[in-house]
Amino acid sequence: MIETLTAVLTALGPVLQEGGAQTINQAPAIPNKAAAALAVGLAAFGAGFAERGIGAAAVGAIAEDDDMFGRGLILTVLPETLVILALVVVFVVPAQ
Repeated sequence: MIETLTAVLTALGPVLQEGGAQTINQAPAIPNKAAAALAVGLAAFGAGFAERGIGAAAVGAIAEDDDMFGRGLILTVLPETLVILALVVVFVVPAQ
């Protein structure tokens, strides 16, 4: 799965770097809102990737000891804060 993501980002490299020698009157290679959407999507992908092991470990720990519920919940929710912070970027970036 990481190889697929690397291949997609490698293929998008020339498109994203297209505006390297631009003048002031030209638009950027990728609009601000598209860059913000890309940031949210990649943050969600990263959070899901991190959460796959955490969730399984938390459920296993809770199955053995009920007192681990609080720790398991915190560790499961922690990667989701990355998506929330990336979503804030969408509202902070000004529209053009």
